[in-house]
Amino acid sequence: MGEHPSPGPAVAACAEAERIEELEPEAEERLPAAPEDHWKVLFDQMSNKRSNSFRQAILQGNRRLSSKALLEEKGLSLSQRLIRHVAYETLPREIDRKWYYDSYTCCPPPWFMITVTLLEVTHPRYLKNSLVYHPQLRAQVWRYLTYIFMHAGIEHLGLNVVLQLLVGVPLEMVHGATRIGLVYVAGVVAGSLAVSVADMTAPVVGSSGGVYALVSAHLANIVMNWSGMKCQFKLLRMAVALICMSMEFGRAVWLRFHPSAYPPCPHPSFVAHLGGVAVGITLGVVVLRNYEQRLQDQSLWWIFVAMYTVFVLFAVFWNIFAYTLLDLKLPPPP
Repeated sequence: MGEHPSPGPAVAACAEAERIEELEPEAEERLPAAPEDHWKVLFDQMSNKRSNSFRQAILQGNRRLSSKALLEEKGLSLSQRLIRHVAYETLPREIDRKWYYDSYTCCPPPWFMITVTLLEVTHPRYLKNSLVYHPQLRAQVWRYLTYIFMHAGIEHLGLNVVLQLLVGVPLEMVHGATRIGLVYVAGVVAGSLAVSVADMTAPVVGSSGGVYALVSAHLANIVMNWSGMKCQFKLLRMAVALICMSMEFGRAVWLRFHPSAYPPCPHPSFVAHLGGVAVGITLGVVVLRNYEQRLQDQSLWWIFVAMYTVFVLFAVFWNIFAYTLLDLKLPPPP
C-alpha cells in the first residue's frame, strides 16, 4: 500500500482552526464564570462579541503568537515596551494584546489626537473668539464643532490636554484615528447640541465634550472587563481620573453661575461635559469593546447610532423652532 501524502501547511492550519472552534464552547462550559462576568452576558450577546485574532493568526500563517504572556517577554527595546504597555492599558484579552503587539507598525502614528491638542489654545478674552459657540450665533453651524479649540483659562486647557494625551493617544494607537476620531467628534457635537437644548442662553468653549466621551468610554470598558484588564494600579488610577474629572466639572458649574466678565453674556455652560459622557458610555463603549471587529456587525452599535441620530435631529429642530416659540431673550455676543 502507498503512503498517503501529508497535508500541506494551509490545510493543516485550517484543520487546526476548526478544531479550536469546536473545543471553545466545551472549554467555556467547563470553566466557571467569575462573579463579575455574569452581568456582561447580555451585553456580549447583543454586541455579538467574539475574538477572531487567534483564528486570524493561524489562518494567515505569516505571524506566530508567542505561547507565553507578553509580560514575560525579555530583552524588549524601548519602543516594544511602549507598545506592550499600551496593549495592557487598553485591551482586556491576552490574545488581542498579543495580536496588537505583533501587528502594530506605528504607521500611521496617532495623528488625530496630537493635531487636535496642538490646535487648542486659551485667551483672556476667549468669549469674543469667532470659534466659540454662542446661542445668538447658532446659525453659524461651524461653531458647534470649532468651540473645542478655545478654552476658559489655562487650568481648563491644561486638564483637557493632559487627558487627551494620556487617554486619547493610546486609544488611537490601538483602535485607529477613524474610530477614536468618530467618538471624539460625536462627543463634541453632542456637547454643543445638549447645551443648545438644556442651557439655551449659555455659550460653550473647550474640548471637554470630546475628552469626556473618550475618558468615560475607557473607564466603562475597564469596569466591564475588570478581571481581564491587567493595567497596573487600575483602581487607584480610576479614582484619580474620576476625581480630576469631578473637579473640572465642579469648576465648570461654578464658573457658569459666577458673575460674567462680559455681562450680560453668561459664562460657558457645563452641559457639554454631560453630552460627552453620554456618547462615551454608549457609542464609545461599543467601539472600545470590539477591537478588530466590524462595528456594522454589532447590534448595539446600530441601536446607539439610531439613538444618537434621533437626538441630533431633535436638537436641530429644537434650535430652529424652540427659541422662537419660547420667545427667549438671548444675551448679545460679548
